[in-house]
Amino acid sequence: MKFLIMSFLALLCTIAFSQDNAVGIFQNHADIGNPKYTGDARYNDADQSYTLKGGGYNIWFNRDEFQYVYKKISGDFILTANFEFIGDKGNNHRKIGWMLRPSTDAEAQQICAVSHGDGLTVLQWRVLRGAYMRDPEDEIPTQKKSFQIIQLERAGKKIIMRVAHPGEPLQEVGSHEMDNMPDTLLAGLFICAHDSTTTEQARIWNVRIDKPVPYTYSAGRQGELGSRLEIMNVQDGSRKVIYEAKSRFEAPNWMPDGKKLLFNMGGALYKIPIEGGATEKLNTGTATNVNNDHGISFDGKMLAISSGRAGLPGGGSTVYVLPLDGGEPKLVTEKTPSYWHGWAPNGKEVAFVAQRGTNIFNLYKTSINGGEEVALTTNTTGHVDGPEYSPDGKYIYYNANASGTMQIWRMKPDGSGKEQLTFDEYHNWFPHISPDGKWMVFISFPVDIDPNAHPAYKKVMLRLMPLTSPGSAKVIAYLYGGQGTLNAPSWSPDSKYIAFVSNSEK
Repeated sequence: MKFLIMSFLALLCTIAFSQDNAVGIFQNHADIGNPKYTGDARYNDADQSYTLKGGGYNIWFNRDEFQYVYKKISGDFILTANFEFIGDKGNNHRKIGWMLRPSTDAEAQQICAVSHGDGLTVLQWRVLRGAYMRDPEDEIPTQKKSFQIIQLERAGKKIIMRVAHPGEPLQEVGSHEMDNMPDTLLAGLFICAHDSTTTEQARIWNVRIDKPVPYTYSAGRQGELGSRLEIMNVQDGSRKVIYEAKSRFEAPNWMPDGKKLLFNMGGALYKIPIEGGATEKLNTGTATNVNNDHGISFDGKMLAISSGRAGLPGGGSTVYVLPLDGGEPKLVTEKTPSYWHGWAPNGKEVAFVAQRGTNIFNLYKTSINGGEEVALTTNTTGHVDGPEYSPDGKYIYYNANASGTMQIWRMKPDGSGKEQLTFDEYHNWFPHISPDGKWMVFISFPVDIDPNAHPAYKKVMLRLMPLTSPGSAKVIAYLYGGQGTLNAPSWSPDSKYIAFVSNSEK
């Protein structure tokens, strides 16, 4: 009996220790390989950043010494974060980055995406337990670039490393097939001093672990991943998750008071405080199939929604308007499918994308009080979408495929003076103009998709462009998402933040 009691107490201590060692989204942290000086890991809930401290002689040869923050994970995944050392002094070969390994054994097989103190950025690996580490430096010249953003992806047996400077697209710098790596392993952040007589520190933020759609999903059915509601400071790129669900939700709007967000989920609209917390369902009356095209009038009094009507073309998506506080919606577009995208600053007209008589979508505007639709585009090929008025009413911004890639355009409110604003290889969708009229944010899809499509569950970027300098877009977020991420206007009233949705398997 005494033995059983002692064993039970030991088990309780082990459970308590494991819980105490959880850090943010990670299950545990520990020193690997018994470094001389004890490391540590802290999570700052206010900005969702991590501070790591670690010693260790190296992560090299046939054994490692470092501080590790990790969780168990299976299948395919994408790890992304921003990294920086704290302090400008230290060994040139001190290391931070992402690491995958089957265990905390110091000699374990592993592969890691590493940023060194002198800026060297490289993928390195240990093929088998106790084997010497390898990297491609003897095969491919590696420049010292001091990349801040590091991404490590597992796709089957292949491990892929990508890096970027702030504002730039990710670029692949290395990959390796890890044939003997088990399906379930440890994935996490690390720091190594490369000097057994001291410790080093690093700050890591915008940490995301994304589980993509499994390859077994059929082409016609994407399945449903979990969703995160995120808020971002557009100038410094810092992100914060305020709400998560295992089901799909989409397209946040910022409420006029700046204190809440509005988003669609399961055919309804919900409000949530920007700090997170309980959601509150908005009354949309008989419109019970609301999709991700919804937004608030410039005066903050009215809400436009798109909601389906059964048995009609395109699922019967119809544009309605209603008071922002909720109520019975008023029909604006009798013909379907119609998808709202923009309020005129006068609050009397809306712009929308619609399919009329052919398979081609075009842009239209109409009065919310009834009247004829006015065609703003008359495309017979390609696709146009996402019309949104500038706050001063001088332009309607939109995306169009006029030459084989989807790009951002603008035109005058009568449809004249069409002007292309982006010129790159990506497929750019849904331009949203800041309330102060100075900035445009949009979503960029990868080059390998149909330019006329904006599917869910892709590696996408959010980009920011000053309206005074068209063409000079910078990347502000790398994420797994797409359809539903940024369909609706999502700027904060002070033009400092945006809200968006990212996706990951839960």
